[in-house]
Amino acid sequence: MDVLTKVEQEGAYSNLQLNAGLQKAALIREDVALTTELVYGTIARLNTLDYFLRRYVAKGLDKLQPWVRNLLRMSLYQLMYLDRIPPHAVVNEAVNIAKSKGHQGISGMVNGVLRSILRSKEELVIPEGLTPAERIALQHSHPKWLVKRWITQYGEQAAEEICIANNTPPSISVRVNTTMISREKLMKVMAEQGIEAMPSSLTLEGILIKSGGNMALTDWYRDGLLSVQDESSMLVAEAVGPMPGMRILDCCAAPGGKTAHMAELMKDDGHIIANDMYPHKEKLIREQAERLGLSSIETVVGDALNLSEAYSESSFDRILLDAPCSGLGVIRRKPDLKWAKKPADIEGIATLQYELLEKISPLLRVGGILVYSTCTIEPQENEEMVRRFLENHPQYGLAEEHPSSWTELQRIALSRGGGIQILPQDFKSDGFFIARIQRIS
Repeated sequence: MDVLTKVEQEGAYSNLQLNAGLQKAALIREDVALTTELVYGTIARLNTLDYFLRRYVAKGLDKLQPWVRNLLRMSLYQLMYLDRIPPHAVVNEAVNIAKSKGHQGISGMVNGVLRSILRSKEELVIPEGLTPAERIALQHSHPKWLVKRWITQYGEQAAEEICIANNTPPSISVRVNTTMISREKLMKVMAEQGIEAMPSSLTLEGILIKSGGNMALTDWYRDGLLSVQDESSMLVAEAVGPMPGMRILDCCAAPGGKTAHMAELMKDDGHIIANDMYPHKEKLIREQAERLGLSSIETVVGDALNLSEAYSESSFDRILLDAPCSGLGVIRRKPDLKWAKKPADIEGIATLQYELLEKISPLLRVGGILVYSTCTIEPQENEEMVRRFLENHPQYGLAEEHPSSWTELQRIALSRGGGIQILPQDFKSDGFFIARIQRIS
């Protein structure tokens, strides 16, 4: 409840707030899982919960103290979406919290609201006669403006599938550090220790973890044998096509997952300059490289827009621009994102993305490849961005050759504007866009 209230009141990031709360609470593993489910689930289903709660809160949901509002949301989430917590336990727990944090009047109101809901639970249904955007927004709990946008861009069915996927917990995947161990050998070791895992069908270095807890707390992670990374994100380094001896620029590199993956793919032989704007983020990249035993990565701090002042034209074989974006492909990991974003945010970030492309592209040598990637599903930031850049810069074109992994990708994901658009429902991984641009002259 405290985490939810801070997210609502202070605009705190749910993942950071939850991690801080869990560290303070020192819960057993099962309770960590339940707490995580309650926080992310309540935020993910926010407007559906509020829609139904408004029927039962006489003085209006908005007039309640924020912690009371979040206590009711969290309780209704359990009653509507979880099946292993008995309804009486949900009500009792909520009333006890209300008593300890508030007064008799508040606990009485909480008790009354939740018992009224239980008596008429079969009435908690989405009304008839809504437009497609209204129905999807209410049923799958997304802002209506975003649903309308996705219906226009991808069609009604795909828009609904995006929303359903966004409310599904993310799968856990790790990337094997192939400079230290093969995927087969690491999976064999995992199986011996009772961890259920399977190879990723999208990438040769990926492993999907079906059960086994937090991989970042394992000896394998500490010793640099693996990194925690989403499957879609792993495809980016592959698209860059790093080879031993190459000189590569990673423009917006933190926290360093893709940087390290490129270094691993080139057998740690070559030179990667990993740039980030903030010193504390540069430190994250450096720590990743040290943990993974990679010496080919040089970290630098600076605004990516100024990289052309630090490096000479045509001086890189490969450039990765994993651009700042609206992040609409990672809502399942950051459910508060969908409530925080506004249409103007997309306009603003698209301007920056184009500026970055223009400033960085001259640093690529003729024949070299620039990979433009984002973790969003917004066409304005993706295929439209690439199309606009290529129209205005005839000395660049789409790379004709693709990594072998794209054969499987193109069967399911969308080919858009010469790039690949992965939607969250395609592979149960993050929504991502990846395009390969080659310098022709």
